[in-house]
Amino acid sequence: MKIVVGLGNPRNKYDATRHNIGFLFIDQLAQQQGIAVDHYQCDALAGNGRVNETTLVLAKPQTFMNRSGLTVAALLQEHGASPADLIVVHDDLDLPLGRIRIRLNGGAGGHRGVMSIIEHLGDAAFCRMRLGIGRPPEGVGVIDYVLAPFNESELGDLTKFMDRATEALCCLLDKGAEAAMGIYNRVD
Repeated sequence: MKIVVGLGNPRNKYDATRHNIGFLFIDQLAQQQGIAVDHYQCDALAGNGRVNETTLVLAKPQTFMNRSGLTVAALLQEHGASPADLIVVHDDLDLPLGRIRIRLNGGAGGHRGVMSIIEHLGDAAFCRMRLGIGRPPEGVGVIDYVLAPFNESELGDLTKFMDRATEALCCLLDKGAEAAMGIYNRVD
């Protein structure tokens, strides 16, 4: 079993923002795989299903980003899972829009949601799928940028990006992290 958590902020006003790309990813994967993410569990909107041979729990924490660790720790406990069973999908300012970076462990890289997860698990040995959202343009603050919706020119790229990200997760589940990193972390 794998628990796949997409990070974002609850409330409609954040739905299509860059910071909520983890939620957008969960929605896309759920739709493609026919998994209903429609029940509340451990303060998350969650759904259970299978992707090929792997049983999954898909989750979108309904706490704010900087408190995601509370929900993730509760989900792992609820399912008798360990950090090794966790895949966290989140936005990354340091990657251009459309880039994917898979990592098995490491630091938070300044991401408050990942910091919260590390803090509450007491362990950084979980898989991350970082989805690039790019840096803000000159004169735009980081907070304003990540909490803004994708602009028109980005929306067309976003659909292809989400398709590629769901392919990356399927590869990660089927072939393992090393194979997925070799395919999806490289620049095309």
